[in-house]
Amino acid sequence: MIRTIEELSMNAWPALRSLACDGWVLRFSDGYTRRANSVHPLYPSSCGLDAKIAEAERLYQEQGLPAIFKLTAQSQPPGLEAALVARGYETEAETSVRVADLGPMGSVAAVDIETSWGNASEWREAFHGMSRVAPEHQATHERILASILPLAGFAAVRQDGRIVGCGLGVVQDGWLGVFDVSVDGAARRQGHGERLMRGLMSWGQRMGADKAYLQVMQSNVAAVQLYEGLGFRAAYSYWYRVKR
Repeated sequence: MIRTIEELSMNAWPALRSLACDGWVLRFSDGYTRRANSVHPLYPSSCGLDAKIAEAERLYQEQGLPAIFKLTAQSQPPGLEAALVARGYETEAETSVRVADLGPMGSVAAVDIETSWGNASEWREAFHGMSRVAPEHQATHERILASILPLAGFAAVRQDGRIVGCGLGVVQDGWLGVFDVSVDGAARRQGHGERLMRGLMSWGQRMGADKAYLQVMQSNVAAVQLYEGLGFRAAYSYWYRVKR
């Protein structure tokens, strides 16, 4: 399951540039988000480990970026994390990947879902404000979203006509991936997050998905509780090793 979801999530959150390197996928996106600017060591390798790490470090340095590795329990080759620790890499952003079966949804409150990126300008503006995306990263974020090849749905929850919650759903191979869930700070604890999630899950079902996955920081207790209440169970974890 780990490899499947890691591949799905790379497609759902594409890098602006990527490089296949002896079983590793190196992703570059001008520094916006770790997952789009890190090494994904998914497949078996044949070259020497120290040389591969050094080459990855060189490539990220050329882009003015820190070298970051996105690790799971199945990262390849064995011994990679120990080698990174020996080179001074530190752990960041321990994250729980959760999955759920998309069973009967019952009654779902109305959620606006736009599948055309060209028509999602209001969603983009609302998300950037709610998530406090730095101005220098907004264009990069938009380029990433515009590059998604599987079916994407930009979901919005409104209150008094104003968007107060945003989320992104991406459907591929029977899976719904959920990303970019954000609720306006002044509108939290009013059920908008659950309404948004149920709307995305219902939309994913209609688009042919029968299961869903999402990623949540383990330290985000409120989000973990919301997702558990919706049936999302822990599948595996990932974390980053970063060299400053």
